[in-house]
Amino acid sequence: MNWAELGFAYLPTEQRYVSNYKNGAWDEGGLTTDATVTISECAGVLQYSQSVFEGLKAYTTKDGRIVCFRPDLNASRFVDSAKRLHIPEVPVEKFLDAIKQTVKANAAYVPPYGTGATLYIRPYVFGSSAVIGVKPAEEYQFRVFCTPVGPYFKDGVKPLTLRVSDYDRAAPHGTGNIKAGLNYAMSLHASVTAHEEGYDENMFLDPATHTKVEETGGANFLFVTKDGVVVTPKSDSILPSITRRSLVYVAEHYLGMKVEEREVPFSEVADMAECGLCGTAAVICPVGKIVDHGKEIYLPSGMEKMGPVTQKLYDLLTGIQMGTVEAPEGWIYEICK
Repeated sequence: MNWAELGFAYLPTEQRYVSNYKNGAWDEGGLTTDATVTISECAGVLQYSQSVFEGLKAYTTKDGRIVCFRPDLNASRFVDSAKRLHIPEVPVEKFLDAIKQTVKANAAYVPPYGTGATLYIRPYVFGSSAVIGVKPAEEYQFRVFCTPVGPYFKDGVKPLTLRVSDYDRAAPHGTGNIKAGLNYAMSLHASVTAHEEGYDENMFLDPATHTKVEETGGANFLFVTKDGVVVTPKSDSILPSITRRSLVYVAEHYLGMKVEEREVPFSEVADMAECGLCGTAAVICPVGKIVDHGKEIYLPSGMEKMGPVTQKLYDLLTGIQMGTVEAPEGWIYEICK
C-alpha cells in the first residue's frame, strides 16, 4: 500500500467488531469479516437518529509498537453520549477490548512510523430494533471498524479561512456536548454552503446570544493571546475534545504557559495572536482569517504557516503520540508490538 497517497476516506479493512444489546444486556461480541449492517426499515436509528459515535487513531511508534492515544477518554465520553440519548452504555472495559481486538486484527493496515499516515478507528452504537412511536429502541448494536488514512497536511500546512455562521450548531441545554450523529447532520448544510462560498469552515457562536465563540462543525477552538496565554472557549454546548484537553495540558506542563478555559466573546478574536482548530484528524489546524459578514479579521500568525505556539503544540502532541516525546502516565495505550 502506498501510505503517502492515502487521503481521509473510508477504505475497508478485513475485520470489524460487533456486539448486540438484547433483553437488557450486551452479548459477548466479537470480530466479523462482514462489513454490512442489516436492520429493520423501522429501526430506531433510521426513524429517530438514535446513534452516537467516537473517533480515535492507532499509530506505529518509533520503537515499532502499535498504540492508541488516550482511548479511555473516548470510552468515558461514549458512555456520556449514550446516556444523553437513552442508549444502553457500553462499559469502558468492553469499549477498550473492542478497540484492541479490532486494531490487532487489522494490524497490517496500521501505517509504518514516519509515513504520516495512521489507522482511524470508528466506534459507534445505534438503535437497531423497530420503533414507530417516539421512544427509545429496545435493541442496539455496537460496532467498531477501522480504516487507514493519510496525513492531514499532505501538501503542507495551509491556514484556514473561516466564516461566522448564521446557523446554530446546537441548542442551549441540547446535545452539543455529546458526540451524536444528529449534531453533525445539523452542521452539514452550513458546512456545504461555507465551502461553496470559498470558506474552509464555519465559526459557530453561542446559540443563545450569538456573541461568544463556541466551535466549528467538528473541532474545538484554541486561541493564543498576544501576551502568550492559551485560551479555549467554555460552554455547555461544546463537545469536550480529547485533543483540545491534551493540547492544553501540553501547553501548561511542557511549555509552562498559562492556560484559561473561559467564555470567549467574539469581540476578542481580532486581538488574538493565533487560532487553531483541535481534533482527532489533524491534531491542530491553524486559522489565518475569519470573515464576519464581510468584515475580514486576519490573525497575526498569517496565512502561510502555523503560528509559533501552535507549531510547538502540534510538534509536542504528535511526538507524544508517535513515541518521540515522553508521554504523561496513562496517555499511551499499547495494542501490540
